[in-house]
Amino acid sequence: MTAVEQPPPGRRERKKARTRQALADAALRLFLERGYDQVGVKDVAEAADVSVTTLFKHFPSKEALVFDQDAEQRAALLAAVRERADGTTVLDALRTHLRALLVGVHEAPGFREFRALVEGTPALTEYAHRMWLRHEEALAGALTEEVGGAADEVAVRSLAHFVLAAPRLAGGCADPGAALDAVFVRLRQGWPDLDV
Repeated sequence: MTAVEQPPPGRRERKKARTRQALADAALRLFLERGYDQVGVKDVAEAADVSVTTLFKHFPSKEALVFDQDAEQRAALLAAVRERADGTTVLDALRTHLRALLVGVHEAPGFREFRALVEGTPALTEYAHRMWLRHEEALAGALTEEVGGAADEVAVRSLAHFVLAAPRLAGGCADPGAALDAVFVRLRQGWPDLDV
């Protein structure tokens, strides 16, 4: 086994993953059927046939039930920077990664309903935004590694911030992929055409 390979998950880990998935699936189904505010964590636990205590072992809050891939998203974002192909700029690697994520999500079955749920529920909208921007510090760290430790901290943090804000901005457009591309052009070139 190489350093990159991981042993297959054991029975306990597989059971935890199934329980976590059952909770997330039950929550999303109930939230879409009844509305987020009309469903309690007890309803979700009952639908997944677990206790409320078990639910909170897997998810720290009701909002977290809707967004259950935080660690995976962070790892993929950092991998896009650190494992990019030779000759690929950091911005190009991030644009490619975020574009694939954004377009893939928009084409996924049930996405329109999911988006309506999140955008129609202030608590979920705020949680989604906070959750995504939590990756800002990690991304800024990866960017600093790439450009060297002497990089201007404000410049690196602002770039990380705007890169992470780009999918949310582009996601509201008719063609999210093209909109994301346009945002990355601006991140690279600025706004010389605007007289501001």
